[in-house]
Amino acid sequence: MDDYLAVIARVKGDFGEKFGLPRQSGLAGHILSRVVFEPEYGVWEAVRGLEEFTHIWLIWGFSKNRRQGWHPTVRPPKLGGNRRVGVFATRSPYRPNPLGLSCVELLEITEGDGGRPELIIAGGDMADGTPVFDIKPYLKYTDSRPEASGSFAQALSGVRLPVVLPEELGEIFTAEQLAALEEALALDPRPGYKGAGDSEYAMDFAGYQVRFTVSDGAVTVLGAGRDRKI
Repeated sequence: MDDYLAVIARVKGDFGEKFGLPRQSGLAGHILSRVVFEPEYGVWEAVRGLEEFTHIWLIWGFSKNRRQGWHPTVRPPKLGGNRRVGVFATRSPYRPNPLGLSCVELLEITEGDGGRPELIIAGGDMADGTPVFDIKPYLKYTDSRPEASGSFAQALSGVRLPVVLPEELGEIFTAEQLAALEEALALDPRPGYKGAGDSEYAMDFAGYQVRFTVSDGAVTVLGAGRDRKI
């Protein structure tokens, strides 16, 4: 990032990696996160009046990218990784400027460390530690376009898989965390190019590695442990 982009805050949440996160904001409303301001920007005057808005925009950085640079075409997961389209026709993280844009619900503004404000948000698609560069209020009268066409990204927007959670997860996670985990898994976090199959996957959630498989159109959670190896 150029010097004119300052990190004003960081996201704190249960998803330690990008794998497992919803691919768009607003798809999993049970996912709760905190926006924790850096000391320089964590002043109450800066958020005065923000409590009057139910939703906000976050402009943030794809800090979990595992490769550098960009390519003019990418393989969107929605297309199974089998078709290339222009990067500017997608929301791929691998772009000339790796910036993300998310609309989230603002639940509360609370007092955090050092008396600084913190934002409690729902429906985010950002991993723990994600840098935030700006916050803007969502304006329904201008930001909402119900008549807009979503091309290939809209075709599978309503697809949800059933999820089977073992009862013992209730001894590890809170009810809110279980609801968020179920929503995230129902969206099928597997890479599109993997296709069907009985492979075992693991996602970093709330400090645990949650292991799961997808078979016959359903997600089955096998367990959760501290070991990162599966």
